[in-house]
Amino acid sequence: MAEIFPFAAYRYNTQKVALENVLTQPYDKITPEMQQRYYAASPSNLIAVEKGKSFPEDGPENNVYTRAAKQLEEWISQGILLRDASPSIYVYSQEYVVPEVRVRRIRQGFIALGRLVDYPEGVVYRHEHTLAAPKADRMELLRKTRAQTGQLFMLYEDPSMRVDELVAHIARGPAAIELRDEYEVVHRLWPVSDPAATAKIVAAMADKKLIIADGHHRYETALAYRDECRAKIGQPDPSAPHEKAMMTFFNTRSRGLTILPTHRLISNIKDFQFEKFRNTVSAHFDWYAYPFTDPVERASAYEEFRKDLEGRHSQHSIGIYAGGDAFYLFLLRRPAELDSLLPDLSAAQRQLDVILLHRLMLEKGLGINAEALTKEKNVSYEREMDRAILSVDEGAAQMACLLNPVRVEQVAEIALAADVLPQKSTDFYPKLLSGLAIYRLDD
Repeated sequence: MAEIFPFAAYRYNTQKVALENVLTQPYDKITPEMQQRYYAASPSNLIAVEKGKSFPEDGPENNVYTRAAKQLEEWISQGILLRDASPSIYVYSQEYVVPEVRVRRIRQGFIALGRLVDYPEGVVYRHEHTLAAPKADRMELLRKTRAQTGQLFMLYEDPSMRVDELVAHIARGPAAIELRDEYEVVHRLWPVSDPAATAKIVAAMADKKLIIADGHHRYETALAYRDECRAKIGQPDPSAPHEKAMMTFFNTRSRGLTILPTHRLISNIKDFQFEKFRNTVSAHFDWYAYPFTDPVERASAYEEFRKDLEGRHSQHSIGIYAGGDAFYLFLLRRPAELDSLLPDLSAAQRQLDVILLHRLMLEKGLGINAEALTKEKNVSYEREMDRAILSVDEGAAQMACLLNPVRVEQVAEIALAADVLPQKSTDFYPKLLSGLAIYRLDD
């Protein structure tokens, strides 16, 4: 099953830099505005490696990837990045407030190396498909830098909470690193180099299966790079650095795990009529209106609507707002019919609200099929419900489809059955900071 290993990470030297000024969010969450802000924060900011700037004059000898490799080497030579003296496992906690609901939680796990394993071997499981372009980008960066600066977010099931107890015991002591990021998330790190302590965690993980929560593209990139290195040396070398990847591990049973919903915004539908859409999907859904005539009534209607949406998990509830004078709640009418309505999907997949939205509402009610979803011609995505509704009010979208979050149990069930969820079904929050630990394959 899962093989994990302590390693001597490179970490930023806090005697020379402030961590708040040099660490970044994961590369695929960095907007152009964030990229500019990171560059301005410090000349040592990881952005130069994680998601550097490209220029029109770039060529084979000087480009975003070669500059990233050069920057890493410079930071190491200047003592800005230091390698830990001993192989360690890094206990990692994040204290945060869940957006919108404002509940405070602490998520605890650990960073270590994990052996790269092909999916058919039944050790590592994915829950979504990947795209070629992001993997090509990460592959070229890995080739040039031979370093992993971002974390793979991995889940494992441990009902006994044995690993959590080991991690929690370590986290009771003072953290070696503590910082607050731009989302007010407090990150803490405890390097654990004692062989006896790390051996307990390694042993406790030995029978675990792993599920990729975030980082599918980077995991598959690491697999491809491993295979490329194997081809060069002519045979697998289990001890080679390219056979492993840096991962952060969390228990699916952890109370600190949070998955946020990702709402859908509908636009560019020719001759869109909400009443026609509502009547079409009424073949499968009962609907309830929450009407209002003024701002005071609207606030009250929205509060009641949201309470009902979030309180009806067992009834497959989907919220719809298309402007006008009401919010709408759609409830699946006959769950037993899903077997015949969606025969190409597994029983677990048929229990996902996002599947019901895509297949029974968007496809049947608006003609938005799987190909159109992939092209994102008519569908865009928004994490915050209030912003999704505002997009409709401002005319940027014709309709907002409002969802409850997928449960971590659903993610695990579907992944371990070798099935996948639709793209943008899960948003694990908060993200893992890049640069907190760096795995350099040359050392």
